[in-house]
Amino acid sequence: MSAAWQAARRVLCVRLDNMGDVLMTTPAIRALKAALPGRHITLLASPSGAALARLVPEIDDVIEFEAPWMKGGTVSPAQDERVRAAIAARGFDAVVIFTVYSQNPLPAAYFCYQAGIPLRLAHCRENPYHLLSDWVKEIEPEGGTRHEVQRQLDLVDTVGCRPVARRMSLEVPVEAERRVERLLLAQGYDAERSCVVVHTGATAPSRRYPGDRFAAAIALLVEAGCQVVLTGSAGEVAEVEQIRQRAGVPTLSLAGQVDLAELAAAIKRADVVLSNNSGPAHMAAALDTPLVDLYALTNPQHTPWLVRHVLLYHDVPCKYCYNSVCPQGHHDCLRRVTPQQVADAVLSLLPQPGEAQLHPVVWSRPAVRVAGGASVITMRRAPCVD
Repeated sequence: MSAAWQAARRVLCVRLDNMGDVLMTTPAIRALKAALPGRHITLLASPSGAALARLVPEIDDVIEFEAPWMKGGTVSPAQDERVRAAIAARGFDAVVIFTVYSQNPLPAAYFCYQAGIPLRLAHCRENPYHLLSDWVKEIEPEGGTRHEVQRQLDLVDTVGCRPVARRMSLEVPVEAERRVERLLLAQGYDAERSCVVVHTGATAPSRRYPGDRFAAAIALLVEAGCQVVLTGSAGEVAEVEQIRQRAGVPTLSLAGQVDLAELAAAIKRADVVLSNNSGPAHMAAALDTPLVDLYALTNPQHTPWLVRHVLLYHDVPCKYCYNSVCPQGHHDCLRRVTPQQVADAVLSLLPQPGEAQLHPVVWSRPAVRVAGGASVITMRRAPCVD
């Protein structure tokens, strides 16, 4: 580590996309935090990323910013100047700009350069000249792709910040756990039955398993003796209720009733989470809750990290399209996964007698089998390294 980075006490981390992206950056943030006793970490994040960051113990402070160069950002020069001035006033010693390989770090780098931050680290495809003091040449996707967690760990490693633990970081407040328990008990929650939390939403339409198939899978799970708890945002309540009605079996719902901390509490309580590849799937991984991930083949980098899981998808020629809406219109990578395969995957992850003695474990090195046309990827046991 250079002397300048070794002495950097106030570090800004920039991660301007969604809450799942922030979660996948937390092992790198932990490495930054641990590299210098007393180091103070601030995260510059989108509103959804900022909400998640408040549950990450390694993050000391958060600045919200809907950056105009990001998808969903706002065009507001007045906002930009307020945020730039706030950053400049805090006197940061260094900034690390975290991006996926398709994002350009230079707008954020210029923003931080203008705010007077002397050390600026990022992956960058083109020569950044003076905008980055520490330039890591972008090698993806031409040189192969890495998992998003590993990509960010590799970035901070270039300035001497070694990983102290590779699991993602998420802390659930006790009061959030208590409130979720009250909400569930009021609906007749039975602590003696297996609990499956089902999250049917996703920000991108291309990553959503069809609602009628969710309903059929839920019916199979309840018939098998599971207790299903559905989750969703306030804007997803109508969709969740429609899925519950289609399922035609008794279910519980927290949709529109809980904040992010309470969603984390519900996920922590579950025996298995069933989700599209979205923020709650990464929350399950961070909380070590077994996960069935309905994994739309939009990209290969965001699979569940260090958690017992099953990936479900149908292999298609158009995979890794990186699109928010299916460009072919058929949505086959998810649509052709059957409800029975979904239910079977969930049931395969439920706790078995004596399983507790097998922990702690991590799951790595995919073993692939094909069942009924859908590719099902399970993960073999390996000794826990964290």
